[in-house]
Amino acid sequence: MITTHFLQYSITTQAFGSLAAAIGHTPLFHLQHLGQTLAPGVQLYAKAEWFNPGGSIKDRPALNIIITALAQGQLSQGKRLLDSTSGNMGIAYATLGAAMGIPVTLVIPGNANHERMGILRALGAELVISDPLEGSDGAILVARQMASAEPDRYFYANQYDNPANWLAHYQTTGPELVEQTGGKITHLVAGLGTSGTLMGTGRYLRDYNPAVRLVGVQPDAPFHGLEGLKHMPSAYKPGIYDPALPDAIVEVQTEGAYQMARRLAREEGLFVGISAAAAAQAALQVAASLEHGVVVAIFPDAGYKYLSESFWEAGL
Repeated sequence: MITTHFLQYSITTQAFGSLAAAIGHTPLFHLQHLGQTLAPGVQLYAKAEWFNPGGSIKDRPALNIIITALAQGQLSQGKRLLDSTSGNMGIAYATLGAAMGIPVTLVIPGNANHERMGILRALGAELVISDPLEGSDGAILVARQMASAEPDRYFYANQYDNPANWLAHYQTTGPELVEQTGGKITHLVAGLGTSGTLMGTGRYLRDYNPAVRLVGVQPDAPFHGLEGLKHMPSAYKPGIYDPALPDAIVEVQTEGAYQMARRLAREEGLFVGISAAAAAQAALQVAASLEHGVVVAIFPDAGYKYLSESFWEAGL
């Protein structure tokens, strides 16, 4: 029997207004054109997480982190929510913070693109810009230092180590995939950033059916252009990451993900972000090795926050 707080989570979101209640229940798209060369017994799907009100999958953990902190008295009145971000989690915090009246301070690397910076400022978040050469790991260190220096001013959300991150996916993303596939899902493919998506969704699916295969996706090198993903062997490893959980890790090249992003836009009509394209490339690789199966890739966000990237014009 599966033990989950899914119902409690759903009821709690309603208490925080219609914006919070709209998080989750995102559509599942059949990738018909991308999968047309697969074996007849294989189906390839994508979960479209940009349908969340904040525009990405990060709305799920952000909401659960905030709800948990409020319930435990960690985010008392007057405190600011503080965390590091490369973009999407920050946008989720800022979106929910604006709706709930919670002030938000975010540490973000200086090389984050203009679209993300603009969205965060529009939502009223206070931004602290960290060294672009140190990337997301450098932003984590700055956020930790700020939280340690002023513990009465900040609630440090700490998305990389906070179990409320992966629990959000255990409570919502996992049950949705079982329902949407009629329980037939055989493979889950998800990118590794904080790792919350794979950890939480994967644990739920394993409880539902131990035979489900879990595939993590990461860049093939420490220096890469796959926004939101970590090269786990060389990066700070999130405290919530369990390397024993995935059955396999697929490494994706930056240029291959760029090509896949263009392909998804022009063949499937799905304008997605870089991490979604990386997940699609890995999922197609997994699906191509099967004779039978239902493979689901998690698409964290749409491509609108990446419009300034030059790779979109390639091949026109």
